[in-house]
Amino acid sequence: MKKLRILLIAVALLGALSAVNAQRVVRAYPNHGTVVTTIHKPKLVIHKGIRYHLAEGVWYKARGRKYVVCAAPRGIAIKTLPRGHKVVFVKGRKYFAFRGVHYQRAGRTYKVVYIEVDLG
Repeated sequence: MKKLRILLIAVALLGALSAVNAQRVVRAYPNHGTVVTTIHKPKLVIHKGIRYHLAEGVWYKARGRKYVVCAAPRGIAIKTLPRGHKVVFVKGRKYFAFRGVHYQRAGRTYKVVYIEVDLG
């Protein structure tokens, strides 16, 4: 009876550990220049006459029926920040960062800014 109890406890612990590991989501973001055929729920943002698509914090340009991953254009404004962004302070100024792109609040929007970092 004691062995059965130990076995049941061990199975329960292993089940709990596998459930915790199953909930981890690892996102792989494409490199600039990567071509994809579909993107999930893209938001269209037009900047200086160029159409950009933003999906899950990744910037794209349309090329025919496909999309090419591109760098975030400086000065482009979005209404909401990507999920998972971080607040960072550079030289006393507040920015919002996600995947190497820095946003600065501008009224009711957030604009992409490039930050020069002095490496000494």
